[in-house]
Amino acid sequence: MAETETDQPAERQLDRKLLELLVCPVTKTTLEYDAANQELISRAAKLAYPIRNGIPIMLAEEARPLQD
Repeated sequence: MAETETDQPAERQLDRKLLELLVCPVTKTTLEYDAANQELISRAAKLAYPIRNGIPIMLAEEARPLQD
């Protein structure tokens, strides 16, 4: 029987190799993966980039500002 989207876990794991390749588009620094919130965190830019349907949205205008 084929898996459907409802069979998928609520929190998807981001591919580790992809995470190693991605950098913040603003600062070009490494990112931290926040699985609980499905975001990629740039501490240098103080931004959180969303991950939607397993796809990182690497646009500064889509990022959420982080609180200090």
